[in-house]
Amino acid sequence: MGLQIELKRHRKALVVRLKGELDHHTAEGLRAKLDEEIKQSGDISLVLSLKGLTFMDSSGIGVILGRYRQIHAGGGKMVVCGVHPHLHRLFEMSGLYKIIALENDEKAALASLGVAL
Repeated sequence: MGLQIELKRHRKALVVRLKGELDHHTAEGLRAKLDEEIKQSGDISLVLSLKGLTFMDSSGIGVILGRYRQIHAGGGKMVVCGVHPHLHRLFEMSGLYKIIALENDEKAALASLGVAL
């Protein structure tokens, strides 16, 4: 199926909507695209909207952790939202929820960052 990536800036936040599968085939493309956006944006927070993500493996976890480190080092925050129940367990087991906040939807995620719609 592949991975569709939609980027949308909202003030000091970058909203990244993912649809499809985030695996070893698609992880590098996402990593490169996010690295470029983060580099251009400077101090920015990141919202990962995952309601369209149907599959993720350890490569996806690696991409998310790497971007978290970048955002955090720049003084920003990272929030995930819209995580499907079948991916929720993967996030719990990997420990991502210990460092990255979870919100129900994009509106709540932006509000938690202090960037309301």
